Amino acid sequence: MFLKNLQGYQKGDQVNGIKYLKEYLQNFGYLSYHDKSSSSINYDDDDFFDEKLESAIKTYQINFNLNPTGFLDSKTITMMSRPRCGVSDHGMTSSRKNNDSQFHSHYAFLPGNHKWPSNKTIITYAFQPGDPIDASEPIRRALIEWSKYTSFAYEKINDINTADVKIGFYRWGHGDGIPFDGRWHTLAHAFAPTDGRLHYDADEKWVNGAVPGGADLMTVGLHELGHVLGLAHSTVEAAIMYPIVPIGHTKGLNADDIQGIQALYT
Repeated sequence: MFLKNLQGYQKGDQVNGIKYLKEYLQNFGYLSYHDKSSSSINYDDDDFFDEKLESAIKTYQINFNLNPTGFLDSKTITMMSRPRCGVSDHGMTSSRKNNDSQFHSHYAFLPGNHKWPSNKTIITYAFQPGDPIDASEPIRRALIEWSKYTSFAYEKINDINTADVKIGFYRWGHGDGIPFDGRWHTLAHAFAPTDGRLHYDADEKWVNGAVPGGADLMTVGLHELGHVLGLAHSTVEAAIMYPIVPIGHTKGLNADDIQGIQALYT
């Protein structure tokens, strides 16, 4: 809700809620305050719209194919307000204009180019016992899609402690340092290989298929499994690895996702 009150502001403004915007951009890898000099108002916990914040907003706008002004216009506020993956956008790439004067964007890898070992043939997965929602079939179908473009086979097992991929539904703070935030913002997050944790926010309206107002379990699982395999966010809106989640719709793998996973594992 704080974002709606920030539309129209720019560098030099002092307005209530800017500190929450700074927190938002820090959470998603756009902003970092290290030098908290007492002689400068550029802290991460104040409401001053400083130069670092403007630069972070410009980077965000570039990644989401918006006009990179550093100004909090309606399109930027709307984009920031949409439900999304909770993984940082660090590593998300875009190149400036190509010959057609359009932004050309592509897949990216998680920092460190983490991936599963080349000698691993089977990746096991399991679900947290007692979860309120059954995602086993959507996850199975999502893994089948990824298996078409990787050399791995995937096997469901019962013991989550020994599984390579650990899937569960959680609320708010749940011990991994990345708390959920209730309904309709960050829907899920996952960790790079070979960590393998994949967490859904239990407070969301989870559905199977395209249901108005619902988040499709397979679509979100397909995205988060991309992180589990080592892909970062893509700036291609049609890609499954785009950070924004299509509420009320389903989504599958795009050529950008396929090229990315094949590039990572060749």
